[in-house]
Amino acid sequence: MKIICIIFSILLFSTTDCFAKSTYIGHYVTIPHLHKIYNEVKQKSNVSQRALSRAFKFYERNCYKKQLSTKYIAIADYTKTAMKKRLYIINLHSGRVYRYLVAHGRNSGAKGGRVWRSSNKIGSYMTPFGFFKIGSKEGITVKKKYKYLSVEGLEEKNKNVKKRDILMHTANYVEWGGKSYGCFAIRPQDKDEIFSKLKTAMLYSYTGR
Repeated sequence: MKIICIIFSILLFSTTDCFAKSTYIGHYVTIPHLHKIYNEVKQKSNVSQRALSRAFKFYERNCYKKQLSTKYIAIADYTKTAMKKRLYIINLHSGRVYRYLVAHGRNSGAKGGRVWRSSNKIGSYMTPFGFFKIGSKEGITVKKKYKYLSVEGLEEKNKNVKKRDILMHTANYVEWGGKSYGCFAIRPQDKDEIFSKLKTAMLYSYTGR
């Protein structure tokens, strides 16, 4: 019995830092369950499989240390056109996938089209790429009165999103494929559903890079 306990302990603490600690803190799903959800979403969703694989791997490695949501992750699959619901929100417990419209930056592609160019540079007015964390506090922009959540870059290459004023915000133009200045713009009617799910969640902005 003592040998079995020792082996179990070794296996437990040889898992990623995220899930070893989440056994005691929060309500993170286990690695086997996360892999199960990944395979389910891969089978039933049309999200880019490359984006899906990257998103789940990043979450598995970083969920605890980045204090990411225990319930949801999101992928903005900008390889699809703006008139398609290309913002995928995945429930990590049930595997359910929710889809919504999301705009891209004005210099990233044509109105109603897909993203052909992306950038994390200030003044580019392009869609940023990489992994982000959505904020937990709702606000309203001063000029256009957009309702928003803040966005934080989780990688060195996109740490400057705050200097770019990149937000996840509501905008009527999303309905007809209009473009933002680089923000993750969503339809006003989707705001409550999206905001309630994405506070503190990881968002992967996938532009095909």
